[in-house]
Amino acid sequence: MGKWRAWKYCAVILGVMMIFAFGCAKKQAVKSTDTAATESAPSSVSAVEKAPEGVVSETLKPEASAAETMSSRPAGTQMASAAEAAAGVSATEEKSSLFQDIHFDFDKSLIRDDAKPILASVSDYLKKNQGVKLLVEGHCDERGTSEYNMALGDRRAESARKYLVSLGVPAAVLSTVSFGEEKPLDPGHNEEAWAKNRRAHFVAK
Repeated sequence: MGKWRAWKYCAVILGVMMIFAFGCAKKQAVKSTDTAATESAPSSVSAVEKAPEGVVSETLKPEASAAETMSSRPAGTQMASAAEAAAGVSATEEKSSLFQDIHFDFDKSLIRDDAKPILASVSDYLKKNQGVKLLVEGHCDERGTSEYNMALGDRRAESARKYLVSLGVPAAVLSTVSFGEEKPLDPGHNEEAWAKNRRAHFVAK
C-alpha cells in the first residue's frame, strides 16, 4: 500500500512538471513569434520611409535646350509656326498701293474735296484694267475706343467705295475692310500724325 501511494505521488509530480514544461514551451514559441514579428516590422517601416528618398535622390535629366526642343518637334509643327508668323506679319504690314491715300476730317467719314481727284484717278485705272479688284482699307487715329474706331474706319472705307461706284466702277470689284487705329501710318501722338492716320488706303488685287 505504501508503494502504491509513492508511485501515485510520483505520477502527479511528473504530470505537473510536464504541464509546466509544455506551458513554458508554448510561451517561448509565442514569444519567439512575437519577437520575429517585432524585429521584422522596422524593416517594413524602413522600406516605406526609404522609398521617397529614392525618388528624391533620383538623377534628373537636364532640361533640353531651346534648339533641341525645336529640333524634336514634328516638321509639320515647325512649318505651321512659320506660316502663322508670316500671317501675323502680313496682317500688320502696310500693303503698297498704286494710288495715294485719301484723308478725312476728325471723327468724319465724308469725302473731302481734296480726295475727289485721287478717287477719279482710281476710277480711271479700274475701268482700264477690268481684271483688277480693289480693297479699300479704312483707318483712324488713336483717339477714341478701339470699338468706335473700327466702326469709323468701316464708314470711311464704305464712303470711298460708294464714291467710286458713283464714278462708274463696278461694285463687284470693290471690297472694304476696317483696321481702326491698329495700323497707324505715323506713330506720333500729335495732330500732324493723327491727320495722316485718318485715311482710306487702296490695295489692288
